[in-house]
Parts: sequence; C-alpha cells; structure tokens
Amino acid sequence: MRTMTATEASRNFSDLLDAIEQGETVTITRGNHPVAEIGPARRRTGSDLRAALADVPPPDDRFAEDIAAAVALLDPERGDPWADA
Repeated sequence: MRTMTATEASRNFSDLLDAIEQGETVTITRGNHPVAEIGPARRRTGSDLRAALADVPPPDDRFAEDIAAAVALLDPERGDPWADA
C-alpha cells in the first residue's frame, strides 16, 4: 500500500486515480497522520441488491396508495414528470 500527503494527492490526482484503478489502495496523510484510505470501487451487481433487500418486506397496498396520492399532488401545469421516461 502506497502513502502520500494530501498535497501530493492533490497535485497528482490523475496519477492517483490511475493507481487506484489498477487495484492499489493509497493512504493519504496530513501532518504525518493518516486521514484517508482510497481504494478501488467495488462493482455492484444485481445479487448485491438482492442480498441488501433480502430482509426488507415487499411493499403493501398502502405503499401503492401513497404513491398515487403523491402523484395526484403534482402540478397539472407541468404534467407527469415520468411520462417521457
């Protein structure tokens, strides 16, 4: 793991991102104290979402009613914001 000062990270940000993209984790220091560790982002998948929602109960009828009530509050002059989606 590489260490660099906040100033070095700022001045060489593109190089820092290149190293992280290649899988390196970098510790950023300020005044000789570590303040951050920056590493590669974890790619999220559908199975990650399923696992995160595993213990969440499905929406009930009240949820659908709440959505309908919220949509009814939309400004009729502006129309449905999801119509073109």
